[in-house]
Amino acid sequence: MTMNKIKIFRTGLLSALLIPALLVNGADRVNGSMPVEKTSLNNIVPANLQEQGFVALFNGKDLSGWKGLVGDPIKRAAMDAKTLAAAQKKADEEMRESWKVVDGELRFMGHGNNIATVKQYGDFEMLVDWKIIDDGKKEGDAGIYLRGTPQVQIWDNARTNVGAQVGSGGLYNNKVHESKPLKVADKKLGEWNTFRILMKGDRVTVHLNGELVTDNVILENFWDRNMPIFAREQIELQAHGSPIHYRNIYIREIPAVKPFQLSAKEKKEGFKVLFDGTNMFNWQGNTRDYVTEDGLLAVRPKPGKSTGNLYTKEEYSDFIFRFEFQLTPGANNGLGIRAPLGGDAAYQGMELQILDNDAPIYKDLKVYQYHGSIYGTIPAKRGYLKPVGEWNYQEVIVQGPKIKVILNGTVILDGDITDARKNGAADGQKHPGLMRDKGYIGFLGHGSALQFRNIRIKDLSVK
Repeated sequence: MTMNKIKIFRTGLLSALLIPALLVNGADRVNGSMPVEKTSLNNIVPANLQEQGFVALFNGKDLSGWKGLVGDPIKRAAMDAKTLAAAQKKADEEMRESWKVVDGELRFMGHGNNIATVKQYGDFEMLVDWKIIDDGKKEGDAGIYLRGTPQVQIWDNARTNVGAQVGSGGLYNNKVHESKPLKVADKKLGEWNTFRILMKGDRVTVHLNGELVTDNVILENFWDRNMPIFAREQIELQAHGSPIHYRNIYIREIPAVKPFQLSAKEKKEGFKVLFDGTNMFNWQGNTRDYVTEDGLLAVRPKPGKSTGNLYTKEEYSDFIFRFEFQLTPGANNGLGIRAPLGGDAAYQGMELQILDNDAPIYKDLKVYQYHGSIYGTIPAKRGYLKPVGEWNYQEVIVQGPKIKVILNGTVILDGDITDARKNGAADGQKHPGLMRDKGYIGFLGHGSALQFRNIRIKDLSVK
């Protein structure tokens, strides 16, 4: 048997991940496994991928596990079972005309709609080879829909008239968060490219041909920007009118984080979850250094740089704010209240210190700078933080000029800013934020790593 007749994996994803196949008695041996017939090679999950938990999404032979596209997630959810079944049958018929399996590749023929996985996915890692076919029209355009949502972009980056020179791999339909890739990593038109896509919570990371092009960016809900990305939905290969081929499609499911939920008592009292561990939809500002991580809101600052601030999307006047936090040695952060989005929140709003104030570097602090204090204004009691690394529970109650902080069950601050409004703050500095009656709540970064969880609020201004 000559080499040009052997169906082995070509350049792309698997050439970088596999030990080369070996010829054994007219069959191929992959990673030391038993010989397999060459006609079934595309249905194999290579041993090193299988050990990592990957399974094949495309078997290289037929369209098993795939279906035609019916509407979008919101429209599908609104359909009754009978209507959806009829629409799906029609979409499947159209799919079989639009998508063909040829030589172990899944090929879009240039007309028709997206192809979608039958199964829905939550958190996952996906591997896929793709190639835009040069049909002379120079309109190469496609993408990967994650949880039914557009999209990780694929296109011919010679199309400068539509901005394609930025390259593939960006989250093209984002409006608030980053939409462009970090660099151009595409191969020449007609050559195979490889995506490695990681989706956890509402965050997406994309490597293209081994280069990081999207770094832990929030994927926005294209279908309804007033709601977060869907927790589970199908994956789609986009059809955009230009021919494209896919192969070597694998997926590894990642156990999903269980969302934080309010207690029955808090629900009855009117609390609202601001962070449930799965997405940051209720927040704005520095979503680069404040990230979702294993159910936590983690602060992961860049070395030597302040992390900036993360704020709620909504403004609040009077409220009860409950959260948990875990300090690292020497950690310094703050809870901004009634703050504007610009300026120093400690002065333009108010900052309640979040601080490992037992660290040696803080031995010379003023009393109004320790944990729980209204920065520069009213000091909090010390001695109620748990040891660094343990979780603390804190409740903040703000009503008019009165501010109360309860740390691990003990009231450490029960203050009234009326005097400070009239006569100035204790530190002698200007604090115009003391006069504010409304503003955003925020976590104020000071370059320290720490993490938060189970964040909820009751708006006392709502009757």
